[in-house]
Amino acid sequence: MATVVGASYCFKLLQIKKSILFLVPSLLIFIVLGYLSQYRVDYLHVAKLRDHSFLMLPNSRCETRPPFLVLLVTSAQDQLEARSAVRQTWGRARTTHGKRVVTYFLLGYSREHQEQLQNESSLHKDIIQKGFTDSYYNLTLKVLMGLEWVDRFCPSTSFVMKTDSDMFVNVDYLAELLLGMNRTNIFTGFVMRNFGPVRDISDKWFISEQEYPQEKYPPFCSGTGYVLSADVANRVWNISGIIPYFKLEDVYIGLCLAELKIDPVEIHSQRKFFNRKVTFSVCEFRKLITAHQVNPSELLSYWKALGEAAGEHCPVDG
Repeated sequence: MATVVGASYCFKLLQIKKSILFLVPSLLIFIVLGYLSQYRVDYLHVAKLRDHSFLMLPNSRCETRPPFLVLLVTSAQDQLEARSAVRQTWGRARTTHGKRVVTYFLLGYSREHQEQLQNESSLHKDIIQKGFTDSYYNLTLKVLMGLEWVDRFCPSTSFVMKTDSDMFVNVDYLAELLLGMNRTNIFTGFVMRNFGPVRDISDKWFISEQEYPQEKYPPFCSGTGYVLSADVANRVWNISGIIPYFKLEDVYIGLCLAELKIDPVEIHSQRKFFNRKVTFSVCEFRKLITAHQVNPSELLSYWKALGEAAGEHCPVDG
């Protein structure tokens, strides 16, 4: 009897051990997936980004009317009001200094908002979209998607600007300054040098040592707004195929540029790109290129004030 009981006990113990051995890999997978979902990065889509599967494309007319400047604006699915304000202000298609400027919005996929976005795209024809999840930590995918679009559908442009939907962009002044620069080997914006990864896990921009072990990033430009000449945009897109994915898009572009041995340049002797909120004044905004943290109502208000003061003289030009 004791032998039978002992055998039964051993059998149950063996079954428990098997269950544990089965559960350990599952638990590890669960932990890893939980970690990845914290950052909501579509690692599976990184390799698929180059598969040409655009869900939405704009009506660009690049073949017949090549633009001088293409503005690529990263936006979230639910930021319809912000996109509307951009379309009514600095993002509207126009000719400035005799040069054509066009604006397109970069978005990922969200089932919740897809029908609304399709209607928006049908109306405005200014959206570029692929099937990766629309999330903050997929901004790198959005920007690479935009560079791919330029490479495939609008290579004849002279310059490409990446910016965000909560920005004021002085497109006229930017075009004026770009006309005075070379049209090759240019990367400019609010230049960030000697910046390193944030190691505070509670911070929005936290980067672990596993993600980036070095103490410093290569020089890059703030993602609030940077400009690439078309040749640089093409080279960044091409080399992105061998540069390991990094979730901070502006740093990632810097990593690509470091590999290409391209150093950011200043567009002017005075600061013109601002990666922070700037108190509005007509004269101040006439001579800057970007200002951050501008909500839709502010953007419309600033634009109206600049239009109404078009003939007024500012005492000192920047």
